[in-house]
Amino acid sequence: MIDKINLKEKLSKFSDHWHPRIVGELNGQHVKLAKMHGEFVWHSHDTEDELFLVVKGRLLMRFRDQDVWLEEGEMIIVPARVEHQPVAEQEVHILLFEPVSTVNTGNVNDEKTKTHLEHI
Repeated sequence: MIDKINLKEKLSKFSDHWHPRIVGELNGQHVKLAKMHGEFVWHSHDTEDELFLVVKGRLLMRFRDQDVWLEEGEMIIVPARVEHQPVAEQEVHILLFEPVSTVNTGNVNDEKTKTHLEHI
């Protein structure tokens, strides 16, 4: 049986920020949900591209040479090796699509690094 995934229901299962949860897998990729608030660490990913889709709220994606605002229903693809910093002035709910090997803080290891993600 193939089940549908309700993003609102999955997002209601957690309240912490900067801790992605896995909601699906396909072709070596994870589909993740996360809640963000505040500034994340500047980082890049050596080999993985990342897709950020804003489900709720407004997200600022900072790059070294520009800032990009994302509104609900908008997405951005951050190519591998591009340094970036997500910033959420208010709580933002996002869907991430990225290779299974992707660590949320990329080339940085700090208190926000999550190496073991929960499936919800």
